[in-house]
Amino acid sequence: MSNRAAYLQTMIALASAAFGVVAALAWNSAITALVKQIFGTGGQIVSLFIYAVLVTVLAVMVMVNLGKLAARTAPPKA
Repeated sequence: MSNRAAYLQTMIALASAAFGVVAALAWNSAITALVKQIFGTGGQIVSLFIYAVLVTVLAVMVMVNLGKLAARTAPPKA
């Protein structure tokens, strides 16, 4: 692979990661506001912990499924 192709591939990966972080922060704000609206501001700490646990469970489920997908699509070892 040429230097130009490697540079382009790296820039695409960095830009994708940056946009992913921005999208995650936007969703974080939106979901936090929703949790505050559902549970009210009186139980803010409890509601944030509930939110954190739910997001963690969802993240683990997504990562496990992505790992399974990667294993299925990987080329067979010789």
